[in-house]
Amino acid sequence: MAYCSVCGNEISSDEYFCDLCGAATITASEAIKGTVAKKIRKAKPKVLILFYSMYGHIFRMAESVSEGVKEAGGQPILKQVPELIPKRSWNEDIKKAKEMMKDVPVAHPHKDLKGIDALIIGTPTRFGNMCSQMRNFWDQTAKEWMAGELIGKPASSFTGSATQHGGQETTIITTMITLLHHGCIFVGLPYSFKDQMTLKEISGGSPYGASTITGTMGERMPSDNELKMASDLGKYLTEITKKLST
Repeated sequence: MAYCSVCGNEISSDEYFCDLCGAATITASEAIKGTVAKKIRKAKPKVLILFYSMYGHIFRMAESVSEGVKEAGGQPILKQVPELIPKRSWNEDIKKAKEMMKDVPVAHPHKDLKGIDALIIGTPTRFGNMCSQMRNFWDQTAKEWMAGELIGKPASSFTGSATQHGGQETTIITTMITLLHHGCIFVGLPYSFKDQMTLKEISGGSPYGASTITGTMGERMPSDNELKMASDLGKYLTEITKKLST
């Protein structure tokens, strides 16, 4: 008798792959180890924080998301998508930001979506949509989509725009569409997180997810209020992931 190492489906045939999810099978004697590993994953879910940042704003938000994941007992995996802008076109501000992010691993579309329990996408707003760098990453995931790699996985999104009404909400909503095509369960930031309703400052944040306002020249870094919402989003998604895995 064999069991699927991913979904636990019992396989009575001699097939090398699970007929339910397509993953490689393991022997019954190895299934015990798989059960133990599954319990560990439930206790400390792996949350991929996938982001793109040109000037460092989204990177700072991603760091706060990571802190929230840790606070909720999850294991954050922080990765950035590949850059498409050639180095010869980088200005000094971009160079400084890239230097700040140089130790963050670059994500691979065919490797880094495997074995995770949840996903959070961070992307700046580009005309009300995710940026081309992030779009390029997801445009390479047809294989993972066909395999149902992310079906049933909780997912969230955070963003940033130059102005208060610069497309933050539509960016998260259009990002959500990609995640829904992959079968994810989208998790927003409910109004129980009251920081998004502050009148004390101009601030990002909505029931769709965390966000920041950068200024037209990128001069404004995320405020404490925006960073708190990013942390809350990471924490909330991790808590939802734990509940769904019980």
